[in-house]
Amino acid sequence: MGIKDQFQDKAGELQDQAKKAMGSAKDKAGERGSQGRDDMQERGQQGQEEASERSSQAPDEAQRAAQEQQDKFNQDYDA
Repeated sequence: MGIKDQFQDKAGELQDQAKKAMGSAKDKAGERGSQGRDDMQERGQQGQEEASERSSQAPDEAQRAAQEQQDKFNQDYDA
């Protein structure tokens, strides 16, 4: 086996490692994205529940609470 063959083999190994690392990074990013969306949905539901709870107390307060929750949700989603 010549030096050229050794370099080609090593280059092939490095390419395989790079492909595996990229696939792993994509998987992790996908998981984080899914987790973030789930968290956002949960926060939105909590906000809606709080708004409905407050609506039974006073209509103006409920509207303000709903707007606050929507603003929080929008800020989190933009981040």
